[in-house]
Amino acid sequence: MVEQHQGKLDQILEFDKLKQVISSFVQSDPGRDAVQGLCALSGFEAVERRLAEAGEMMALLDHRCVPPLQGTPRLRELLMQIRAEGSFLAAPDLLRVRDAAESAKRCRSFFSNLDAAPLLGEIASALVPQTVLLREIRESIGGRGEILDSASFELGELRQDAARVRTNIRRALDALLSAPNLVSVFQERLITERGGRYVVPLKADCRGRVKGFIHDESASGQTLFIEPASTLEENNRLQSLIRQERREEERILRRLWQQVRQRSSELLSNEAILAHLDLLFALGTFALKAEACIPVLDSEPGFDLRNSRHPLLLFEPGGQLRQGPVVPVDLILEPGQDTLIISGPNTGGKTVTLKTLGLFALMVKSGVPLPCSPGSRIYPFGRLFADIGDEQSIEQSLSTFSGHLVRLRRVLEEADADSLVLLDEAGTGTDPAEGGALCLAMLDSLRQKGARVALTTHLNMVKGYALLHPQVETAAVEFDPRTLAPTYRLHYGIPGASKAFAIARNLGISEEILERARDYLGQGESQGLELVEELNRLRAELEADRCQARVLRERAQVDSEHRRALLQELEEKKSTILERARQKGEEVIRETRARVRRTLDRTDEVMSARKQAEVATDLGELKRELDALRTPAPRPHLPPRELELGERVKIPSLKTEARVVAIKGKMVELDLAGKKMRLPLANLEAFSPRRFDRPASVAKVTGRVERDDFTPRLMLVGQRAEAALQLLERFLDDALLQGALSLEIVHGAGEGILRRCVRDYLAGNRAVVSYHAADLKQGGNNVTLVELRG
Repeated sequence: MVEQHQGKLDQILEFDKLKQVISSFVQSDPGRDAVQGLCALSGFEAVERRLAEAGEMMALLDHRCVPPLQGTPRLRELLMQIRAEGSFLAAPDLLRVRDAAESAKRCRSFFSNLDAAPLLGEIASALVPQTVLLREIRESIGGRGEILDSASFELGELRQDAARVRTNIRRALDALLSAPNLVSVFQERLITERGGRYVVPLKADCRGRVKGFIHDESASGQTLFIEPASTLEENNRLQSLIRQERREEERILRRLWQQVRQRSSELLSNEAILAHLDLLFALGTFALKAEACIPVLDSEPGFDLRNSRHPLLLFEPGGQLRQGPVVPVDLILEPGQDTLIISGPNTGGKTVTLKTLGLFALMVKSGVPLPCSPGSRIYPFGRLFADIGDEQSIEQSLSTFSGHLVRLRRVLEEADADSLVLLDEAGTGTDPAEGGALCLAMLDSLRQKGARVALTTHLNMVKGYALLHPQVETAAVEFDPRTLAPTYRLHYGIPGASKAFAIARNLGISEEILERARDYLGQGESQGLELVEELNRLRAELEADRCQARVLRERAQVDSEHRRALLQELEEKKSTILERARQKGEEVIRETRARVRRTLDRTDEVMSARKQAEVATDLGELKRELDALRTPAPRPHLPPRELELGERVKIPSLKTEARVVAIKGKMVELDLAGKKMRLPLANLEAFSPRRFDRPASVAKVTGRVERDDFTPRLMLVGQRAEAALQLLERFLDDALLQGALSLEIVHGAGEGILRRCVRDYLAGNRAVVSYHAADLKQGGNNVTLVELRG
């Protein structure tokens, strides 16, 4: 029971039962063997690698990506039987070799195409394809295990010859049965076999009517099965062909099994790899069903396992999920702590908690995902010791207490700084004072060795040990004093009361007995118990207040999110209404502009240029008013990565800007129009490019508009007609300002709608001298070339 060999420790911590659950998820017999062989891995890197492999398999299964492992057979026993040179087995056994080779081929192909699982791909890449052997077996052995005619040319010839001989024999016997002078001598018109030779049923009293050899007779003696002399030679030839066929089949089997024997090491290697992949498949399936995770492996001894659930409380032995909720428990031993003392009443879940911790330690060392919250941490302890349960031995004259001492002696001899020691009901089985003192002395020794210890106890002396040593943590299992029912939760920081008197009262023990028991307990001991119960009561009240505060906080957060969603919806509706109004206005402007242009073209000689300019000015002014109504698209708020003193930043919530005067961690002090304010860095936004306060420079006036980024080529491909015309209008204006006279407009082909809109607009623009499609080298009808007035 003390770092006992793996089988004993598996039984104590029920790891063998967990393996039975996991084995229900495998797809093959070798995978089942691999699950049953699960044991602690050696070294930190091996554990880390196994968990990473299981994590990749979990991700694949979560995306419904199942590896083709089903039907992979065991080959080890079969290959052991053919180790001797020249030995062979029956043809159906070759089907198992074929199935194993096909599984290896499928898995190698499956994992080679998965970039998201590099570790699994690396494992599968070691599978050796058995292409030649697979082809030979497929060509020689049928689906039912029979040897095919295609196995060899000789076999095919022999079987064809035998078929012809059988046909000849049956024809001869048919003619004999149909002969008019012999119809009455046969019991029935039937051709059958005896000893591999064809015979016919002759009436016993007609024995001399047909010459031949009698091979058998009926139970009544009325029928003789006779081989006529006329078919004797053909039957002899048939028997010779059958013997030759059997010799050829044996030769074929020897040849095929020789090839299997030559590749036995590769086949065994493939079987081991497929078994490992199936093991990972079972671990991934178990993890998804149990909502397990890959824990973080700590480099220092300790554990922080949140919401831990014992796997056997989740699953039936056959792998089905149990009905009903499982109460999770937090298992915590922070860095700098070396001992966890768990106390509280019986049936409260102390032993289950201790077994959960021990089982988790075994699981993580074996590379099994843990059913706990993501982000949980645990150190892969190199050695695990467990003294759980009562194993008194009558044969060895060991009482309960003696049995504990024998096991604890071995713990004290073998434990080291890489060990986790689990002790259940430490110090019990003898006088409480002596047992408690002995337990504390053993704790001192284990802690001096650097071992991590988790124990359960009812002894007040052991409970108080945690108060004297800051490296020792204490925890209590929760118990409802009104119902005397356990809640199975674990609370840290205070010891648990055993609740013996409360349980006794609930079971009907009289108050007189209980009062006398309190007198025997003594005033000091009684006050200590009352203090522990008061601490537990205050802890329960604090927990209830904390839960209520959490509910209120979550409710307030939901309300805040609801208000934010309503405001966002209102803003979106407002933007939609304004956008529709703007689009309608722009449509009216375009129609009016087109009509005015057409009118101007018709009255070019009548209307003065001044009047035309006034009309164009009015239209432009109306367009600018509509542009002012356009609601700009909201930009995402990105807080600055870094700030410098004197830098100007935006304050999106106030829709203003300010100057940075001081930076303190994630808080920034700002100067806003001479007033100081402090805001978190996340509430600010940097200018792009960044701006800094500098002395004002003298304004410079230039007589020419310049744009460094102007290019005489406009890309409109993919634009809608309305947006394209806006870009085209702005493009022509910029070109006139820059003095560019030759322009290129790329609108693409499509259905020709955009091309027609562009050319209709150019036709109505007075600044355009001419336009035409580009030549084929420049894009043909997908591009329009434009010439402007000088």
